[in-house]
Amino acid sequence: MSSGTLYDKVWDLHRVAELPGGSTQLFVGLHLIHEVTSPQAFAALQDKGLPVRCPERTVATVDHIVPTISQKRPFADPLAEEMLSTLERNCANYGIVLCGLGSGRQGIVHVIAPELGLTQPGMTVACGDSHTSTHGAFGAIAFGIGTSQVRDVLASQSLAMNKLKVRRIWVDGQLGSGVHSKDLILHVIRSLGVKAGVGYAYEFAGPAIDVLSMEERMTLCNMAIEGGARCGYVNPDGVTFDYLQGRFYAPTGEAWHRAVAWWSSLASDPNAVFDDEVTFDAASIAPMVTWGITPGQGIAVDESIPTADSLEPSERPIAEEACRYMDLEPGMAIEGVPVDVCFIGSCTNGRLSDLKAAAAIAKGRHVAQGIKAFVVPGSEQVARAAEAEGLDGVFRKAGFEWREPGCSMCLAMNPDRLEGRQISASSSNRNFKGRQGSSRGRTLLMSPAMVAAAAITGQVTDVRKLISNTVPSQSFHQ
Repeated sequence: MSSGTLYDKVWDLHRVAELPGGSTQLFVGLHLIHEVTSPQAFAALQDKGLPVRCPERTVATVDHIVPTISQKRPFADPLAEEMLSTLERNCANYGIVLCGLGSGRQGIVHVIAPELGLTQPGMTVACGDSHTSTHGAFGAIAFGIGTSQVRDVLASQSLAMNKLKVRRIWVDGQLGSGVHSKDLILHVIRSLGVKAGVGYAYEFAGPAIDVLSMEERMTLCNMAIEGGARCGYVNPDGVTFDYLQGRFYAPTGEAWHRAVAWWSSLASDPNAVFDDEVTFDAASIAPMVTWGITPGQGIAVDESIPTADSLEPSERPIAEEACRYMDLEPGMAIEGVPVDVCFIGSCTNGRLSDLKAAAAIAKGRHVAQGIKAFVVPGSEQVARAAEAEGLDGVFRKAGFEWREPGCSMCLAMNPDRLEGRQISASSSNRNFKGRQGSSRGRTLLMSPAMVAAAAITGQVTDVRKLISNTVPSQSFHQ
């Protein structure tokens, strides 16, 4: 095995061949599929009479198009029903495991694979979804791919890829009260820019990263793609191993001990050479809110929207466009901006710890009049665990809707959509124009705790102002 970064080691272990033109044929250890980007890929296999090369390395779920109010079949949307039926048929025909509705394992693809123990250190992971970078939290290198590449992986269990450079993002210190990994990654993207990661993998490391839970690390890696990086990862450690042990697909017995020894060897060497390094101070980071139309247009909740003279000349045109679209003025405070809809969920922030953080703010309070607020667990397992802890009751009593698992209003390929010029406080990952279902809708990205605070007050609010009067998160049952 070569020495160097984790990225180098995993890449070398999965290299099949060097291809003409300089790219590498890379073996894919785990292929995750869902109902949106797989139908055309399966159709291409059928047209060519090809089998799925390694069906045992492919796992499917349904997440993007499923409704969250009622998942009774057939769906009211005939296209959604057709897409799910097609996935069911393809999985049955090719012998692929499907984590379907009601199986107890269904949910957002980037939530279920980690919670089932499918995602493990040292893997290469591919999925027809841009936020596949999530799985790098486990010390894997994970890539979002397009439909034609989904076809290629189904047919050959490999991808043609160019090797990336590696930038280490070192974070000193510790995040303060009310500041979460979502705030950290929004701060990183704001500081470096949405294109800075092009051609790079991001390695997140340092004292602040070491103390993050696995779910917090997943949030961090999930949004590496929003900073332009093809993938993001964290070196595997005791936090990783504790999370994985006992999960359905994790090794057991003597195989577990061998796996941990091997996984530990994959971490970047102390003398590893990086192509670039950037350092941040966690203690200086405040709760973040995006104000514009890219994830890089974010500010601390106690800051004001930047004025033209505070920006680089190259950033001014899109800032002006963003202010026009968002109906915000340069120089105005972001705190106090009114919201209409508050969404807690998505592959970024739909896990149990995310719901706990939001419930801690909601407990003993109530959603402001006229605000639509709803919570969408990331998976059936998350939903059942949350219900066992009484989180659903906390949210309902506070005036939130409690929904069934799915991608929901992250990208609105389902009934959960903004209407007209509504403005959303969202725990999802993208704030592009029209992202949440309305061509004129507006999105403010923030942490789940910040979304809960916005729902309670009806406006962007510094969650730290509510924390001193917050019920401890470990006590949710009435």
